[in-house]
Amino acid sequence: MAEREALIAVLPGDGVGPEVVAEGIRVLEGVAERWGHQFEIREGLVGGRAIDEVGDPLPAETLELCREADAILLGAVGGPKWDDPEAPVRPEMGLLRLRKELGLFANLRPVRPIPGLEYASPIRPERLEGVDLVVVRELTGGLYFGEKGREPLEGGGERAYDTCVYTTAEIERVTRIAGGLARERSGRITSVDKANVLETSRLWRRVVSRVLSEEFPDLEVEHLLVDACAMHLIERPAAFDVIVTENMFGDILTDEASVLAGSLGLLPSASIGDGGGGGRGAPGLYEPIHGSAPDIAGEGIANPLGTILSVALLLRHSLGMEREARVVEGAVDDVVQRGIVTPDLRPDHGADDGGRTGQIGGHRTRGVGTAVVERLLHG
Repeated sequence: MAEREALIAVLPGDGVGPEVVAEGIRVLEGVAERWGHQFEIREGLVGGRAIDEVGDPLPAETLELCREADAILLGAVGGPKWDDPEAPVRPEMGLLRLRKELGLFANLRPVRPIPGLEYASPIRPERLEGVDLVVVRELTGGLYFGEKGREPLEGGGERAYDTCVYTTAEIERVTRIAGGLARERSGRITSVDKANVLETSRLWRRVVSRVLSEEFPDLEVEHLLVDACAMHLIERPAAFDVIVTENMFGDILTDEASVLAGSLGLLPSASIGDGGGGGRGAPGLYEPIHGSAPDIAGEGIANPLGTILSVALLLRHSLGMEREARVVEGAVDDVVQRGIVTPDLRPDHGADDGGRTGQIGGHRTRGVGTAVVERLLHG
């Protein structure tokens, strides 16, 4: 393909979001330069910054931009400034609403330790051999979106509640995404629930079993309770390929799985809807799984690799550019193996490097991004 035009909405967000997104944009520009693509990049407000500027974590203009786009690249939202749990408007509300408005019901989180970074993980190196898994997390149902509230009790105190709700259709559609992905990979899929306790999980297991048996009879299927899965992710991580689970379980398990890669800063994610991404339905939303890291915002040492790898997912799932995605991923591997990493990934984390990089124990965000772009362009 000599040329392809695409509109990419960029939502830098809060904290280190603008710093890591800037490197993601540079990678997109490198891809356009190398292969002759044309990407139109437009920026929008989201999260805490949007609250400060217009009083809404997801302004109407941003939502409209995202609806028009072929794909969306997001940095991070939130921070101490907006952390009051009693606040009527919070940054995370914008992200939750964006997913809901665009129908982005499946979150794909690949976990693959990069060779040469074994030291960054607390897991023994031999347990990391062969680890290459994807968690498919249902994204628009469950506790995060169910009815919730608080009410006073007679005699003092309060009663709080969060309602977990799932429908057959919600479970079917995310199972199909996960099943299709497993079929493209090794043919193994693990469904995670808490069917021994929760009614929603009993429905989850019944629907997942039916969909996989009727529509994906070629797959090897395993069902695990969430507590067992949490244990096995550490004990036998290489045994997993595709994991499909509900919203809150997926949120927790993917943060746990980040220790396999060595850092939250390394992990990308893709949120997709019907059709698998932009151009075939809703635009995909791509973001690193780390938060806004306000403690290091503005210092120029945030790890941009999770964002850059999210760009690779954007190229693959929303723009159909598999070749370009693989080259970006290869460039990241090469840069890491050459030791061009931010301080969070240094084996001597916190040690003075004698001023060689102008930073303590690692390279700066910009330097890591530059190395990836140079490898992308020049091999």
